[in-house]
Amino acid sequence: MELSNINEAQILKDIAAGKYRDYYLVYIRKSTDEPDNQKNSIAYQKAENLKFAQRVKLPIALITIAGLCADGVISEKHSGFKENNDLTFTKDGLVQYHIDRPKFQKLVQFLSLGLFQGIVCLCWDRISRNKGDDTLIRKLMRKGIDVRFVYANYDKTSAGALHMDIDGMFAEHHSRVTSEKVRLTTWNLRERGVVTYKAPIGYLNQGNMEKKPLDPDRAPIIKKLFEHYATGDWTLADLVRFANQQGLITVPVRRRRTQAEILAEESEEVAIEKVSRPITISYIHKILTNPFYTGRALGNEGKYVPSVSHEALIDDELYNNVQKVLKDKKVSVHYTQKLELPLRGMVRCGECRRVYTPYLQKGIQYFGSRCAPTCSNTKKSFNIEFLEEGVGKFFGRLIFTEDEKIQLDSRTSTDISLFEEKRLKKIEQSDRRKKKIR
Repeated sequence: MELSNINEAQILKDIAAGKYRDYYLVYIRKSTDEPDNQKNSIAYQKAENLKFAQRVKLPIALITIAGLCADGVISEKHSGFKENNDLTFTKDGLVQYHIDRPKFQKLVQFLSLGLFQGIVCLCWDRISRNKGDDTLIRKLMRKGIDVRFVYANYDKTSAGALHMDIDGMFAEHHSRVTSEKVRLTTWNLRERGVVTYKAPIGYLNQGNMEKKPLDPDRAPIIKKLFEHYATGDWTLADLVRFANQQGLITVPVRRRRTQAEILAEESEEVAIEKVSRPITISYIHKILTNPFYTGRALGNEGKYVPSVSHEALIDDELYNNVQKVLKDKKVSVHYTQKLELPLRGMVRCGECRRVYTPYLQKGIQYFGSRCAPTCSNTKKSFNIEFLEEGVGKFFGRLIFTEDEKIQLDSRTSTDISLFEEKRLKKIEQSDRRKKKIR
């Protein structure tokens, strides 16, 4: 075990033992909604909070825990306005909801257990901008947790409570106004035909929504892909080989950050390099079915409108010809009559959730699945005995009450009557066919 892991484990033991109950933590949040606000910067908040703690002589717990804090300072980049709307009710009357900010969630757990004296924060809108988190902070304060704000001092009076209510209300209102402005601006831009999103391969993204110029290296190859496929002599696999021969690769993009990178401190952030990938069949299909190349942009309500940000790479006639060839080459298998095999559509892979289809082989029923390429499940096929054995073990552990048995009997009788009705309808249909043939 590494030394840092040993130290961290010891710190967690000390916290649980109550070593830091007289100490404070510093909480800093950089809002993703206001990147240009000075008050929003991590460095500014950290400096102001530490100066305040030193001025009023608040002891800061100088502890470092990976994914939570560095020298007692908790900093995270997350919106304080968005919240999860899912609620869970327990039998004991507890109402639970999910906190979207991972570091804030851990902080609340520590404070609720009384493991720290309190926290230092710049102002109310840095710690919360929604009603749910407001309620948590207020409950902790009523519980005796000392929450200090650099920009405000709330008296323990009705006037102080009103002051806190007003600050919380204005913090939430500010986020609502910002969100509303962003939505309205995006709606108006899309109504005009401005490309408010990243342009696909073949165009350059230079940080200007009003101008998406053609990529001089990739655009000619993209146009050739449309022209070749419109002849009907090329397959998607042929286009992939052609694209690779021409040296066409995807536009460089950064991979998604891992959970550890998201929780890392600002000084520990690692620059993620942009990586290009080779062209695949699915990527070619995505290109050929994108109306963006005809000079249209995605507008409001999912409709494509004439774009003012980019010019067309191909004309409508070529695009429509490609769609016709794609439709003609699309092969779908439809069974006129499915085999009446038990448990059809009911068995799925536990990893990728793809269905196991029943089939017969040498008189034995099997279940097979084409799992996703990234699926870790190695059992792609099994017979019905394997399934019956597993289900039998599960049902063998079930115990039903008398009321549940009565309900099961009533449902079973209902199902039997439905099956009987279905059987009689099939007999009638068969009789009508016989009469018609005669």
